[in-house]
Amino acid sequence: MNVKFVAVFLFGKEQKMKKADSTSGPQFTFILHKHDNGFDFSGLISICTQKGTIKAKENFKMKIRMKKMLPWILAAALAGSALAGCSAQQKGGTVNTDGSTSMADVMGALTEAFREKEPDITVNYSGTGSGSGISGVLDGTCDIGLSSRELKPEEVEQGAVAHVVALDGVAVVVNPKNTVTDLTTEQIADIFTGKITNWSELGGGDAPIAVYGREDGSGTRSAFEEIVGVEGACVYRSEYGSTGDVIGNVASNENAIGYASLSAVDSSVTAVKVNGVTPSEATVKDGSYTIQRPFVMVTKEGTELSEAAKAFLDFATSAEAEQYITAAGAVYPN
Repeated sequence: MNVKFVAVFLFGKEQKMKKADSTSGPQFTFILHKHDNGFDFSGLISICTQKGTIKAKENFKMKIRMKKMLPWILAAALAGSALAGCSAQQKGGTVNTDGSTSMADVMGALTEAFREKEPDITVNYSGTGSGSGISGVLDGTCDIGLSSRELKPEEVEQGAVAHVVALDGVAVVVNPKNTVTDLTTEQIADIFTGKITNWSELGGGDAPIAVYGREDGSGTRSAFEEIVGVEGACVYRSEYGSTGDVIGNVASNENAIGYASLSAVDSSVTAVKVNGVTPSEATVKDGSYTIQRPFVMVTKEGTELSEAAKAFLDFATSAEAEQYITAAGAVYPN
């Protein structure tokens, strides 16, 4: 028999509960008698009317301690609602990231893949440079900072925490028409500090070298100058605000040289060999290409991430992210 119950909880002296068959079957009426601390079914009388037959059943006993149980029922219901609210909140939200322009391709690949995984979470990316991204996470203006260099000791002292998501080579790039395609680290240092000023000194054409670089505060600039050993000593003809600007200007000037994220290098420029080693994913991973740096997501120690930001950081640093990092032209670090 398919039966549904309709109950009303009242604390009067006597209350009826009707039990109605959802079909055209028997109809029952239960008489509940109120006692000091519960309802007593001991005096239950069942009246059944079907085809003129009336049966009475007695001696069926059941006690429900409504006063004691109701608070627990209500508490459980409220807890369930709260948990449901938290669960919904975890599935959505916004993550604001800020920093390295060199990480644009990696961030694009990661955010696109993460959107498929968590469609209700929006990840925003702003490319303002590594220094700005680190400052942003330290002062709370973004959730996750992005740096294309290692953290400085003073940044760590302020609470910056590094999470390495990828490795990237810093490619030294020249115009495709340039015949100079292999340089030593010492030659690169001499070019960028102004000791070598003409391509003819390197076996190329007789033309002045136009040295291009990134703006102060750039993670690419910081990594390049530190690795090559020319910090604060470079003589730039022009400084640019993004990796794309450097590549574009080298591509349009036959006498130019610059540096850029290997993950962003395209056919419009030539990435020269350094000490005979071609920059590539394989040579970055095995360490034979020495001008390389980490791609870092930065958080602040003692500051709890939102559920959305934590979910994105966990994804970006997981093995699942390897295929997307590799597709973006960077190297998975593990």
